[in-house]
Amino acid sequence: MAGERLVVPEPVAREIERHGPEDVTARAIRTTPWLERVEAPKTPSVVEAWDLGEGESSVLAWAHAHPGTLAVIDDLAARRCAASFQIPVRGTLGLVLVAKQRGLVPAARPLIGRLREAGLFLSQRVVDDSLALVGE
Repeated sequence: MAGERLVVPEPVAREIERHGPEDVTARAIRTTPWLERVEAPKTPSVVEAWDLGEGESSVLAWAHAHPGTLAVIDDLAARRCAASFQIPVRGTLGLVLVAKQRGLVPAARPLIGRLREAGLFLSQRVVDDSLALVGE
């Protein structure tokens, strides 16, 4: 996270921008120096066969073309696809927990609450277990 490069394939950036210019994620893509918009490579047919969304497919295409890349994916089918190609993944919740562990954010709970408000499904059990891992 801190000091690491995070690439955002164009299809993902366009999907996020559809939320509007004031959306916190859209604003982050425009203003955060370590978030780099990149053209997505052609999606391999083995990934296309999973019939995922354009955003998920572009993330997996990038990771497939750049071995060792950690793909940030929440979609279950896309995570299964990644597993089949041995692409390491972390979800948005995992990023929040790492940020808390590294001291990049003071608390994970408010961020998790905002993720849930934004529509990310997380069961209360997953939230409770995750917060326990970071001492909240």
